[in-house]
Amino acid sequence: MAIAAITYKIKPGFEEEIAEIFSASNFKRAGSPIIRDENGNEIGRITATSLFIKDDRMVRFITFEGTLEDVGRHMAGQDGVQEAERKLAPYLAEPRDTATVEGFLTYFRNSSMRVLSQLSLDSLPPEILAKL
Repeated sequence: MAIAAITYKIKPGFEEEIAEIFSASNFKRAGSPIIRDENGNEIGRITATSLFIKDDRMVRFITFEGTLEDVGRHMAGQDGVQEAERKLAPYLAEPRDTATVEGFLTYFRNSSMRVLSQLSLDSLPPEILAKL
């Protein structure tokens, strides 16, 4: 399982407005966590997402199976994601084009944070796991 972090530069002072966009009563979840290719074959899945905000920075963490490119393509096609993108646009410090799949993928690639370390129970050696 992989984890990605996508960063957003936002205008400071709008944390509550942005929180409202992503609140349970406003945000429309993806129709399915299953990622499919153009033939309908399952090629991955999104297992979790989290969104954090502070001052002029927002970061989305995505836990997934498959490739980050496929995750981005899947998310770009979700109505709820596109709606949130439109609502978020006035609060972004840097405008971006996410209305098309290619524009979304370009932003996704450019805003992905570099992974420095990723540890999980699955990555621990058996001798360490035995001590837990």
